[in-house]
Amino acid sequence: MSTEALLRDLRGQLRDGGLHGCLLVRDLHTGDELGIDPDTQLPSASLVKVPLALATVERIRRGELDGATMLDVPPGRITTPGPTGLSRFRHPARIAIDDLLYLSTCVSDGTSADALFDLTPPARVAEILHELGLRGITVRHGMRELSETPVERFDAAQAHLAHALAIDAGTGGRGHRVPQLDTTRANTGSARAYVELLQALWTPSAIHPEVALRVRDLMAHNVLRHRLAPDFSSDATTWSSKTGTLLNLRHEIGIVEHSDGQAFAIAVLTESLVPANSQPGAEALMAQVARTLRDHLRQL
Repeated sequence: MSTEALLRDLRGQLRDGGLHGCLLVRDLHTGDELGIDPDTQLPSASLVKVPLALATVERIRRGELDGATMLDVPPGRITTPGPTGLSRFRHPARIAIDDLLYLSTCVSDGTSADALFDLTPPARVAEILHELGLRGITVRHGMRELSETPVERFDAAQAHLAHALAIDAGTGGRGHRVPQLDTTRANTGSARAYVELLQALWTPSAIHPEVALRVRDLMAHNVLRHRLAPDFSSDATTWSSKTGTLLNLRHEIGIVEHSDGQAFAIAVLTESLVPANSQPGAEALMAQVARTLRDHLRQL
């Protein structure tokens, strides 16, 4: 099948599965890539925790922060849907910056991420990205804002109504009545921008090698592995990644490294057009399309 026919077929599969997908797969050694709408900006959701980790570790390297510093962190909002880590705590905790990095990146704990954002505000994270030559990712707010959407009035039994609002309230210019889904107000990034970030972390770049190694290690220990990992994990590969989820957004970025030395950066950013909270079929479809692109690149 030609590349053009393949991309046309994959677009159809995404559409039939109720997804608008923005994907890019890049061979880190050759630079060859295949994508579907890779330059479309979408809200980042928890993908922003990777730039946050990068900025925090870079500040530790510069001596501006000490990873051993203990911080008093207030309990999280246990009513927030899908919380993990400190977000589920009922009482204040005292925890080191290094351990907040683990919880924020590997467990996707929003309370830990906000403790890190208190140290390195969004504008500073964005500034460090620019200093490192990384463009295309905007960082405008922390994680608290993601739980302060107008759809909070819906309870668990009304999740479909929240998703219907997320799907139907957008504009042609990617504005949205829900601020966290409005690309002019939310943290945003494209599949290409996140692949550029992954490449800068996995290959020589302006990022200091020790910083890149630390962030790679965090992503290697990501515990949320239900989305793309089933299609990219095997005895002959390693999969390092970060997920992002908010309302009808389902994202994942990662690197698959093969035992033969090949490595591919993968970014899959999607919007579901189906008003439902649980969509295992959409998760599987994301992985299937990404793997098909990777397989096609490996054969070139």
